Amino acid sequence: MANNQASKSVIIDYDAIAKQESFKALVRKKNAFLWSMTVFFLAAYMLLPILTSYTTILHQKAFGEITWVWVYAAGLFIMTWSLCHLYVAKANSYDREAKAIIAEYENGGGRL
Repeated sequence: MANNQASKSVIIDYDAIAKQESFKALVRKKNAFLWSMTVFFLAAYMLLPILTSYTTILHQKAFGEITWVWVYAAGLFIMTWSLCHLYVAKANSYDREAKAIIAEYENGGGRL
């Protein structure tokens, strides 16, 4: 059985896959998503110390004795979980696209 599996191994030319237009489009789409998510994430996190250090906006009472800084900080936890779920969903879609690109290569679409 091991001999059958060894004889079925396929050599994949990753340079040829990297030259495929569908792969380049996937990389562009993935990078755009990752960079925009990173900028949003860092901006939201860096805004907390800026707003608490240089303004009094978040020092106002929101609910009883709870100030807006606590609401904002709790929102950061919710945002982190939400971005994590969004990332997993997008990564799964990128995995499906990558499998389609490999299938395209195996069917002769990416070979020069």
